[in-house]
Amino acid sequence: MEISDIRKRVLQAIDQSRRAATERRARVDAASAAYDRFLAQVATPIFKQFAAVLKAEGYGFQVFTPGGGLRLASERASEDFIELQLDVSGHLPVVLGHVNRARGSRVLASERPIGVGVAELTEQDVLEFLIQEIQPFVER
Repeated sequence: MEISDIRKRVLQAIDQSRRAATERRARVDAASAAYDRFLAQVATPIFKQFAAVLKAEGYGFQVFTPGGGLRLASERASEDFIELQLDVSGHLPVVLGHVNRARGSRVLASERPIGVGVAELTEQDVLEFLIQEIQPFVER
């Protein structure tokens, strides 16, 4: 192979990588802005209403807003919580629901996306996620 061909291919790869990084940063910035709006306008009000209903039924849960996230935590066990976080590690940013449950000395953790896209998530998506994930906490 000629050195000029190798150089040309390397420069193309560098350029492609830079363009991909720029596009990814733009996607992450847009998703972060959409996520902030989603937390403020959709998820936080649903979490607070959900916690109020649980409390009225005798299940003590509180809503916390740790940096860039939203958490519904049990008042009885600090290891028991349901939270939302923005995951930008993949090709497309997604809102992940993370669930942590303590069972004796074991802690069971799971996570899953709660919908498709950040800007498209609705109150119904959040409520469905909470309904599904609260069941192990209230079955005792």
